[in-house]
Amino acid sequence: MTVVKSKLLAQLSKNYPNFLKKDLEKFSNIILQEIKNALKRGERVELRGFGIFSSNIQKARISRNPRTGEKVNTPSKKTIHFKMSKEMFKKLNNEKE
Repeated sequence: MTVVKSKLLAQLSKNYPNFLKKDLEKFSNIILQEIKNALKRGERVELRGFGIFSSNIQKARISRNPRTGEKVNTPSKKTIHFKMSKEMFKKLNNEKE
């Protein structure tokens, strides 16, 4: 099962019936946008009990096209790294705390 934004918003509105759905959607959009902006600035985002998002710079390199074997220049780019928290690790592996 995948978690999509609409299912997440439905669950939030079920758990918090006093909030309007449009307010919950605005709230989640603000959180996600702030995470994106922080990663774009090269900052680390830490969500306690969940994990840490950070951006890495992947160096430019010469790679190969697997079909033709031709050399291709791959420019440098930013990638996102996620490290889960110990709590999340224990939950996923059914370990007792």
